[in-house]
Amino acid sequence: MANYGTVQRPSTTSASPSLGEPYNPKNSTRKNLSVSDFKHLWPFNIPTTSESAAVRIIRNLGDFGLFYALFIWIGLFISLIPERKVSLIYLVIMTYITSVYLLVLRALPMSIDLNRFIDKKVVLFILAIVTMVELILTKAGLHLLATLGCGVPIILVHAVFTIRSELSVGGEDAVEGVPLMNSSETESVDIV
Repeated sequence: MANYGTVQRPSTTSASPSLGEPYNPKNSTRKNLSVSDFKHLWPFNIPTTSESAAVRIIRNLGDFGLFYALFIWIGLFISLIPERKVSLIYLVIMTYITSVYLLVLRALPMSIDLNRFIDKKVVLFILAIVTMVELILTKAGLHLLATLGCGVPIILVHAVFTIRSELSVGGEDAVEGVPLMNSSETESVDIV
């Protein structure tokens, strides 16, 4: 009664392997990695020309800009902890103001005043300048310069050596020979 209504078919698989042999299925989803596959796993490479390095820096600053800013902010925060309590409070206040501004932008994406008339980059630049002036006025300018002096070279090295191949259509090879500005763009500019 347990097999009522079912059709038992003969097995299509081969005999089970003996105890001494490892099990290797024919349709395995795991494949052996070659040297060309390793390029996709390792996201760092030395650029061949200075132009490709500049393209990488511009692209990576756009992609990793938030992480780079967070890296600098954490370094500045740690350097201010032992000595400059007032500067640390101002840094936290300006971070809070910037976060609230960005949250309001995200909460009101259709606002004409916030998105069309006031550019987000200009506001963030002004907030960064105000933060730097506050740090200089509270005598934490040396901490700011030391943090920027240590952090910016690390960020530039990361931006030059990191490859983001999934973002480009032709990969890094397509970018190396292409100038930053097409000749048709330079010829079509007419000054009236």
